[in-house]
Amino acid sequence: MRWIALGCAVLAACPALAADQWVVRTDRWGNTFSQSLLIEPGASEGTLDGAPARVTRNGKSILIETGDARFEGRVDGATINGTATLPDTQDRTKRVRHAFTARRIASADGPPRTHRYTPADFSNLFSADRAPVLVIRSGDTVQTETIDSGGVDSAGKTRALYGNPQTGPFFVAGAEAGDTLAIRIDALTPNRDWADSLDMLVGRAQTRATAARAGDLGKPVRWTVDRARGVARPEGRLAGYEIPLKPMLGGIALAPPFGFAPPSTGDTGRFGGNMDFNEIGAGATVDLPVEQPGGLLYIGDAHAAQGDGETSQFALETSMDVTFTATLVKKSRIATPRVETATHLWAIGQSGTTEDAIKLATAGLTQWLEQTYGLTLSDAAVILGSAAEYRVATLAGQNVGMAAGIAKARLAGLAAAAP
Repeated sequence: MRWIALGCAVLAACPALAADQWVVRTDRWGNTFSQSLLIEPGASEGTLDGAPARVTRNGKSILIETGDARFEGRVDGATINGTATLPDTQDRTKRVRHAFTARRIASADGPPRTHRYTPADFSNLFSADRAPVLVIRSGDTVQTETIDSGGVDSAGKTRALYGNPQTGPFFVAGAEAGDTLAIRIDALTPNRDWADSLDMLVGRAQTRATAARAGDLGKPVRWTVDRARGVARPEGRLAGYEIPLKPMLGGIALAPPFGFAPPSTGDTGRFGGNMDFNEIGAGATVDLPVEQPGGLLYIGDAHAAQGDGETSQFALETSMDVTFTATLVKKSRIATPRVETATHLWAIGQSGTTEDAIKLATAGLTQWLEQTYGLTLSDAAVILGSAAEYRVATLAGQNVGMAAGIAKARLAGLAAAAP
């Protein structure tokens, strides 16, 4: 079983959505506000971001009303263009008119599908405004590839600006704010024979004495990736040193909510991001909170291996072939990113200080136990006090990343709560 509170349902296990999904994009003083509209063809009722909506049609004209919002437009095939009348953001007694557009998301009935997507370009932002590269459904599997953190692909060609360029975004049909997207990493395979890192110690890992001696650090290190033997070794004086390959995704994220500037692909937050947690490898499932229609999933910054914390600033950066399966969990809010492996549950806390990151990670793991097992805070505190584990996910980014975890074997005697 998946160790996540199921909300109303895991969509992949339920019948296909009967309603069409439209992404409604309203221009609010130059800022794009995206919402998910679900309406059955010909129906007079639907939902807008989960709230009941009344739909009136007259030929190609359409009126959508929900709460104190009105959307009047004209339907032209798979698009709607019109004017939204909404409350003023500073005085709700006043009404303001904004232009809006809506686009119907193509979907297909039938069993889950496998897609092959070859990236044409890459993103240096976790943005809600970038056009989706592929529309998938809950339960679908995607085979794709990433380039390294410097923008270099498997053939050694620079394809994007440095700074963890990402593949995506992938639009998951039916995903709305308040849902959770579970991304299972089915396969993660280096697709070239080298990786790059630095002879570096990040500032958070240096004492004053170390810092005084570290002025010459920061030089590039080239690693040979022996895919046949499953090891990597650095060139130069450490040529006799080798480590086992443990491929991981440093970056995995959904687009953040409206009102936030698109974060760079080096940033982290509740949406995920450049988490650099070395447990996000093949077999792991990452749960992220949906804040935008379709979720808008980005992946990238793969490493052939990485120690805890990515203390070298760059780990063994390389390009990767990636296969993942996305499953939508409706109406299930989570506070922090979650990672489930074969043996552990990990909640990720990310903040500017180690102390705050630990607090967020602990809160995230507590919520996971409460949701999954119906525990009280007192119950969860007893379990954490007796069995919690903490890992440093990353020290290299703008934020510290901490992982609070618990071995699943410790929870085997507990009964899961009803959905």
